[in-house]
Amino acid sequence: MNAGQKSARRIAASNGHLPRDTICTSCRHRLSHQPRRHAATAAAAAEEQLPPPPQQAMQHIPPVTAKAPAKAYRLLASPVLSRPPLLTRELTSFEKAYYLYQKRLNERLAQPFSRYFYYKKGTPGDVEWKRKAKARQTAARDIGVYNAYGREGWNDEVLYGDQTAEPENQVDALIRDAEGKNIVDDQPVGDADKDGEAVTGDATVGEGQRRELQKIEVERPMPRMTEADRANDVRSLSRKLDRSLYLLVKNKEGRWRFPEDRVYGRENLHQAAERILIQSCGINMNTWIVGNHPVGHHAYTYALPILSKLAANKLVPTSAAARRGEEGEEREEFGEKAFFMKARIMAGQADVSKNEYGHSEFQWLAKEEVKKAVTPGYWSSVRNMLAER
Repeated sequence: MNAGQKSARRIAASNGHLPRDTICTSCRHRLSHQPRRHAATAAAAAEEQLPPPPQQAMQHIPPVTAKAPAKAYRLLASPVLSRPPLLTRELTSFEKAYYLYQKRLNERLAQPFSRYFYYKKGTPGDVEWKRKAKARQTAARDIGVYNAYGREGWNDEVLYGDQTAEPENQVDALIRDAEGKNIVDDQPVGDADKDGEAVTGDATVGEGQRRELQKIEVERPMPRMTEADRANDVRSLSRKLDRSLYLLVKNKEGRWRFPEDRVYGRENLHQAAERILIQSCGINMNTWIVGNHPVGHHAYTYALPILSKLAANKLVPTSAAARRGEEGEEREEFGEKAFFMKARIMAGQADVSKNEYGHSEFQWLAKEEVKKAVTPGYWSSVRNMLAER
């Protein structure tokens, strides 16, 4: 609004009427037609018509206290503790044949160095190299007997049932080569002129004495299958090293489930999951709760409501403050809702001997084994959270 409009509004407020010679036509029209406020006018009229409240209504009304038990669902936190795979998975037959084909193809296409780049001509190393190369026909040690530059160099595929592509066969070939043996036979390396014997090499001490050549023994890698796999020890973390294992406990009702307990006081799901692992599986575990949000949930409705008494937890300080004056309060619970928290075990082992929930056993199971242990309803809630391997 400009200065002229403000002056016109002051004139209208002071005189009560709007003469033609004082303000312009547009300002006089705007000021004479005020907006209608039907709702505000009706509300003001209704307030004027209401009779004053009686004296008794002004008195304080005490709050109504419920005598019946509160009705709710039981809120549970359940950590899904897993041990990740420690080994890569086993290769399929197609992958084994493909990788062997790639190695042979690289041996055939790559331009090799001369052996004199590595060994001086006429040295024992050069003699040993020629002996091994004559047996395996190639510089590579883990692709079987294959001549990449011969007339059959194009035939770099293996037939069905050939064991050359098996990892165990390749490891055995590498070890035999490191021990000085050929990859195609088991003949020991020795000095034919001396019947496998050699002079000690010391010209001053023990001259003329002979000793047997020392055998080189290369330590073999650990097998993929452990003793726990052979014994099917489901309580051991050393089984199924190429799979993810999940911790299940047998509760006091005799059902196999993930560790779980109700959420107390003002603790969140992350804090409740850490507490549950300590109270259910002991302190001999180094665990890590991955996130603050659940990865899934499970809801179950009881056939009949259950009366439960609320109590404080000794590891949750806020539960005692929240339950002060309400210890022993009854709650009618119609079911339970469990929220699953992802967790990892870094070291240690579970121990249910001193747990506070009545757990009698525990197992480390893979996904297909979890399906056989739990109920169908529970499995439908957790199956999408578990890794295939």
